[in-house]
Amino acid sequence: MEMNLLQEAVTFITSCYQELNKTQSEIDDRISEIAKEIQIDGTYSHLPFEIDYGAKLAWRNSNRCIGRLFWDQMHTFDRRHVETEEEIFMAIIDHMKYATNHGRIRPTITIFPPKSHKQHVRIWNHQLIRYAGYQVETGIIGDPSSIEFTKICIELGWEPKFGEFDILPIVIQVNNNPPKLFELPKSSTLEVEIRHPEFEWFKDLELKWYGVPFISDMALEIGGLRYTAAPFNGWYMGTEIGARNLADEERYNMLPKIASCMGIDTKSSISLWKDKALVELNIAVLHSFREDGVSIVDHHTAAQQFKKFEEKESESGRKVTGNWAWLIPPMSPATTHIFHKPYKNEIVKPNYFYQDTPFSKEE
Repeated sequence: MEMNLLQEAVTFITSCYQELNKTQSEIDDRISEIAKEIQIDGTYSHLPFEIDYGAKLAWRNSNRCIGRLFWDQMHTFDRRHVETEEEIFMAIIDHMKYATNHGRIRPTITIFPPKSHKQHVRIWNHQLIRYAGYQVETGIIGDPSSIEFTKICIELGWEPKFGEFDILPIVIQVNNNPPKLFELPKSSTLEVEIRHPEFEWFKDLELKWYGVPFISDMALEIGGLRYTAAPFNGWYMGTEIGARNLADEERYNMLPKIASCMGIDTKSSISLWKDKALVELNIAVLHSFREDGVSIVDHHTAAQQFKKFEEKESESGRKVTGNWAWLIPPMSPATTHIFHKPYKNEIVKPNYFYQDTPFSKEE
């Protein structure tokens, strides 16, 4: 185990230091320090600039992300010193405030202590802002993907509101202590009401979505150390909301209602009613975010940005890895260059990894 850790550390330090134009003697000295730390403690600590650059590299190496052009603009909050659930929650609020920035969203990550034999921090939420889902006798209220986690929150003492867009609390666990629940203040949760530039009736659907996607359940791995709590965010690509969250049948499933309001025949697929409704829903999402001054990117612009990222990586002598099925946008993918290219789905570290859900045995 310790040998593997040292090997991972050597690989990371070497590539990190080389990219930062440090000398070979600096690399050798740092590796020697780390080897001693591992020998004494069985682990080691990253220096602040190592953790900052490691988090950026993890974004650059994220095969599923189309927004990697901006990898070197990530802001890092190093919160490895915090210990209590309350301190972690306060750091989360600081992150949300900084990243949201009144709508001018800043890519941000907050890194909590790494997993070790002494400490283990987990944020139970999939995202820091997510809507509740309730299974009731008449069907489902809210977001179906949140049903299991919503039940957990209720068991932990959260008061259900049974609305379509109820923001769930944050659940934090330190070591094997019982998880603690924290309600997010309204000032931290920027939301956008979805309306359409042409269809007046659209606002009557009373749709909305939160402005910032804060992923909070993935582990960040840098040089063999695993940071099991490292929430991060960029900004939304419009299709994530308009072609998935609000459109998927197993999510909010809004396409039949929108098509019906548009007066399209939904009995036969030959009318392409899903496609027409999907386009108008995505137009509404982009229009609403833009009008409210909240950062968002359309999928055509995102694909162009990804092309620029590929060119810059090529100039730096690096190969771009990618998961094609995730990189292609969920709407009109064939109109982007990504659709017509193969990508090697090799995992390069540092990177972000899925981890088992603390509250479910199913995964």
